[in-house]
Amino acid sequence: MITDMVNQNGYDLKEELKEKIVQRKAVIGIIGLGYVGLPLVIEFAKAGFKVRGFDIDKKKIQILQNGESYIKHIKSEMIKDILPGFEPTSDFSRLGNVDIIIICVPTPLTPHKEPDMKYVFNTGKEISRYLKKGQLIVLESTTYPGTTDEDLRAILEESGLKAGCDFFLAYSPEREDPGNKEFSTSRIPKVVGGFTTYCLEVATTLYDQIVIKTIPVSSTKVAEAVKLLENIYRAINIALVNELKILFGRMGIDIWEVIEAARTKPFGFQAFYPGPGLGGHCIPIDPFYLTWKAREYDFHTRFIELAGEINDYMPYYVVEKTVEALNHRGMSIKGAKILILGIAYKKDVDDARESPAFKIMELLEKKGAEVDYNDPYFPELPHTRKYKYQKKSVELLSENLKRFDCVIVVTDHSFYDPNFIAEHSSLIIDTRNLIKNNKYIAKVVKA
Repeated sequence: MITDMVNQNGYDLKEELKEKIVQRKAVIGIIGLGYVGLPLVIEFAKAGFKVRGFDIDKKKIQILQNGESYIKHIKSEMIKDILPGFEPTSDFSRLGNVDIIIICVPTPLTPHKEPDMKYVFNTGKEISRYLKKGQLIVLESTTYPGTTDEDLRAILEESGLKAGCDFFLAYSPEREDPGNKEFSTSRIPKVVGGFTTYCLEVATTLYDQIVIKTIPVSSTKVAEAVKLLENIYRAINIALVNELKILFGRMGIDIWEVIEAARTKPFGFQAFYPGPGLGGHCIPIDPFYLTWKAREYDFHTRFIELAGEINDYMPYYVVEKTVEALNHRGMSIKGAKILILGIAYKKDVDDARESPAFKIMELLEKKGAEVDYNDPYFPELPHTRKYKYQKKSVELLSENLKRFDCVIVVTDHSFYDPNFIAEHSSLIIDTRNLIKNNKYIAKVVKA
């Protein structure tokens, strides 16, 4: 972080904005009204701020203007309650009329697993058109160290204004966990890094108004690295148990039983669970942002890359186990009728981003299988950047289960009754340890 020298202009602007924040007179603009941006809108509006929500998706804007929600764990009543102080819009020219701008746009990967920064950079260019003195700009999208104080700052300063002097710049990584009832946005400590000490002071004051605790760090790069470490830690440990699942499977050992026994140790062990592959917008993507940036420093992130290889392989492993299980029953994968249970990337959420279900479906269909799915959260299969399937959810009835040669459990939603599924299915490939009743052991293949 750059230390502010004698900067009377920056000092005056800082004090003025801090006062507006504390007195709830600051108007907050949030760009990107998805799983990160919309919870922030709600928290700031509940705290008494006027909030403007920006999104290029006009359908989302219309839904919000009607007081409705498009995210399962965010109830429509929550939107209705904040509408007096919340204004959704797709008119980005109104960015000049807010005091604080928080960027919550996607940071996906290219097909070659390199950062796709167009959403962040295009948003920065749009902000620079309307940037005014005294505004605070905060990036929350997960990214590589250096994005905020190098790349984004350069774009914003094309306006002719200088960060730390004319406007404030900070990074605060999102820590959303959709569907987690214990830790909502306000109850999760917020890491904050500023381009200068003034920037940090203003940004910390902002988040102090809505979260249980702020964690100031010495720079935006440190804050960016914090988010990457959190997700890389999870990715590597998930890869470890995925690899052990394959090994223990060959040894006739149930990996889930091993984990449950190991987690009884009161220290030195944290349980991670295997699955059919990684999903969501964070764990499958974020580690590769650091891998890409590391090349600039002639460094190879071997642990990260190995974990990525193992986790990327898991959909292939599930399909291999499916082919093998069908063969044992004298059936071919070609022409086999297969039902995938669960499209969401994790249980009890309506979020299918990067879900391994899509890859499993693609691999099965390439082998000639006829694939359907069930997931009440997705009556129709959502389109992604890569997949454009035209499928509708099959109702989970006994007669429907019986007509499939194989059922693959990809997501263990709470509403899935394991005994009902096992009773009426002829073969189950269980990637989530959903079926635990030994009565059905002959029907179940763990994968």
